[in-house]
Amino acid sequence: MELNLKRPMVIFDLETTGINITTDRIVELTLIRIETNGKETEKTFLVNPTIPIPQFSTDIHGISDEDVKDKPTFKEIAKSVASVFEGADIAGFNSNKFDIPLLAEEFLRAEVDFDMKNRKFVDVQVIFHKMEQRNLAAAYKFYCKKELIDAHSSKADTLATYEILKAQFDVYPDMPKTIPELSEFSSQNRTVDLAGQIIYNDKDVEVFNFGKYKGMAVEDVFVKDPGYYGWMLNSQFPLYTKKVLTEIKLRMKNK
Repeated sequence: MELNLKRPMVIFDLETTGINITTDRIVELTLIRIETNGKETEKTFLVNPTIPIPQFSTDIHGISDEDVKDKPTFKEIAKSVASVFEGADIAGFNSNKFDIPLLAEEFLRAEVDFDMKNRKFVDVQVIFHKMEQRNLAAAYKFYCKKELIDAHSSKADTLATYEILKAQFDVYPDMPKTIPELSEFSSQNRTVDLAGQIIYNDKDVEVFNFGKYKGMAVEDVFVKDPGYYGWMLNSQFPLYTKKVLTEIKLRMKNK
């Protein structure tokens, strides 16, 4: 079954130096943009992360320092990457927890204003885990009846994610059909900051999702404990989380 798109969608995957969204960097990304008429455009970028790629990461995705030493940095390609996402919703595999937050960090470091708010996010892994509880290779075998060759290359993983998403519609006739419905279905929480440190509660109020103030409204915490904002800004939280906190702080000031 083909996707029911009211606006374009970009399916993407990242290969990185590691799994820390605040300190690790992109070394490869592949994007497939699907227009509302079904036309598909694919792009793959090898990226110089400007930091060493650990051997354990190279062992997974096969990309070494030598492979990327002459490649552009993310800052050099950021505007080109952003243009692929122009006006599109976003899908990936484990993208809500990792790929999207890390991508947002890279855009902020590159000083490219990339709007994450007015988009729908579809996480194919969440759909799969809700239905079957396995990983990408198993999902590909289950839904597409094929073995995943070159797993952990961004191109193979992106193409597999796209095929799985289309196959899921055939396997689950009752699965949501529109992108807004899929976005809600494939989300564990309604995140404010992408990394899940701040989420919306059932009253659409931003609340902390970790630590001693978990479940408390961010604005209430800033009133009760004014130093908490400064502590978070000076701690190793994602840049996008800090950006969201600052926006809330400014909103409070302007009330």
